[in-house]
Amino acid sequence: MEDQIRTEFLNNNFTLEDDETAEKCASLCMSFGMEPEMFVSKWELFYLNQQLDGVQVLKANLDSFKQFLERDKIESFRKRQTGLHYYTRDDVDMLLDDKQETEWQEKHLPATPSKERPTSGSYVDPMELTPPPFASKNRGFSLHTPADVSLKPSDTPFQRRVKKFNVQSTFNDHLSFEASEEAVSNSGDDDILKRLKPVRRCEVDVVRTGPEPGIRYMFDQTENRFGAVDRRIQNFAKVLEERLQRKMNDHVAVSSQEKVMVVGRICCDAEGHLNDNSILLEGSVEHSNGQRVRLDLRNIPRFSFFPGQVLGVEGQNPSGFCLMATRIFDSIPVSSSSLKSDEPPTKRRTSSRDPSDSEPRQYTRIVAAAGPFTTNDNLAYEPLVELFAYAKKVRPNLLILMGPFVDSEHPQIKQGTVGKLFSHIFQEEIRMRVEDYCEEMGDGCRIVLVPSHRDAHHDLIFPQPPFDADEFEDPNHQITLLSNPGVLKVDEVTVGFCTTDILRHLSSEEVSRVPQGASSDRMTRLASHLLSQRSFYPLFPPPQSVPLDLSVAPESLDLSSSPDILLLSSNLAPFVKVLSLPADIQRQENREKVEKVKCICINPGYAARGMSGGTFTEIHLSSGDSNTELEPLHKRAQVKIVRV
Repeated sequence: MEDQIRTEFLNNNFTLEDDETAEKCASLCMSFGMEPEMFVSKWELFYLNQQLDGVQVLKANLDSFKQFLERDKIESFRKRQTGLHYYTRDDVDMLLDDKQETEWQEKHLPATPSKERPTSGSYVDPMELTPPPFASKNRGFSLHTPADVSLKPSDTPFQRRVKKFNVQSTFNDHLSFEASEEAVSNSGDDDILKRLKPVRRCEVDVVRTGPEPGIRYMFDQTENRFGAVDRRIQNFAKVLEERLQRKMNDHVAVSSQEKVMVVGRICCDAEGHLNDNSILLEGSVEHSNGQRVRLDLRNIPRFSFFPGQVLGVEGQNPSGFCLMATRIFDSIPVSSSSLKSDEPPTKRRTSSRDPSDSEPRQYTRIVAAAGPFTTNDNLAYEPLVELFAYAKKVRPNLLILMGPFVDSEHPQIKQGTVGKLFSHIFQEEIRMRVEDYCEEMGDGCRIVLVPSHRDAHHDLIFPQPPFDADEFEDPNHQITLLSNPGVLKVDEVTVGFCTTDILRHLSSEEVSRVPQGASSDRMTRLASHLLSQRSFYPLFPPPQSVPLDLSVAPESLDLSSSPDILLLSSNLAPFVKVLSLPADIQRQENREKVEKVKCICINPGYAARGMSGGTFTEIHLSSGDSNTELEPLHKRAQVKIVRV
């Protein structure tokens, strides 16, 4: 149990203080009857609610964590007991008040058999609407249901949080940009003058489009899924043939004493997680009729596999039942970002900058945040309000909001206790705030909205169409509605987006081997799979929570070129990593001397965590001098992870 606890903490970027801490964690895990994965998830929630520093699990915090688990268990028990109520003194006062109120009404109000409500023209005595004088101070006449009642902003745990807008980590902190903290703290005349200065309008172009709004779905068939997976195998084999100058037409299940070169996808031999002894390789329909063969990896010192991964294998298959691998080609060489917009100019909601604008570009500031944008205890969207307030202070050129906006996993939405339509919540809490922000900031500001399959008011499908443009009033073309996943070009910098938690899903399905003494960054390895597989979602089959539909625009999942920045919202700990892949497949064995393609991968975290604030990211991009050659983006970009 201790080893499982250690592994799960490491997978979530946490470390244990010592062996005694690991032993106590294992004891708590068994005492509360939890799996290690659930135990670590509870710790992460406790870590965020308590605003702890560092990523080390300290023994001194375990007693408080135990009390947190006990309270959580009691609350979950009370929720299951729907007919159970714990009476307090307030309940007794309420019952007495109800009895006195009834006696007062019988004495002072005339009885009437009619239950019809008075019409607009009838006269109503105001005294009849006055509550009895002995009514409790804490009670009153209300037409709201309990679901409509929410805590005032000053009473919520979110408002009592500490370390507001503190920078949690900084990538390339040696670069000198205008500090966000100084912009937030500006006040008085300087702040007023800053607000009067217009924001430079950055260039924003849609590079990759997905399904169109209003598309019909739920017509996915097994044939569509099988065909999409087989096309990935064929495309991978075609690229390998071009790079290695050899045919990839060997059968995966044909016995041969000579070395063969086959291409296929990774599968598991049974239901459950992959391990070294359960890995199968499924060949293409064209060359292997879709047959599978066991993969022997004893001669491979280093690998990282997951279901659905397409790769090339060189080895021997003397029996026809087991392929003994001697070499693995687990990635397709990717080119640097050179994507061009494939959307017709008439459909682009984000036209380029005014050519007459001759203002020199110093840098581009981007603020990006991922939902959920409201805490679990209410639907007041306090983190979103704070995020807009921060954006109005620092005045970024581009604000990126990634769903979910109306989270289907929110307790009130899951329980069906919300007294509004989900679409009305989106209109009142999201659309109106977005439009007000654009109006206040001026024509220069830009904002991007990316949906999530967890949005209760939007299409439950992945890949997912963008929000309907008709729902927004955008006379100045400041709002960009992007599909999920999607790709944008911002001032010649390509940015990819995906709000489906692919990192979390890969983390739970991946099996890897690292040579003894060698180092490996798990988060970097997981994110690199997207580039090496040229797909926003290479995992197959997906978890049941992901509504993958490969009959609707499956090409929108393709990632043909490496973006400069990759934004992946995930429940894992926020991070900033530089992904590095070789540009030439023939020289992957000598990775140190080969030219590499770089990509900055960012997980901004969630804007709301439980009943407290989460994190978001702020990106500074230097445009440099047009007369000199620019450095690679990862050397001239600064990324900050900021607490809400």
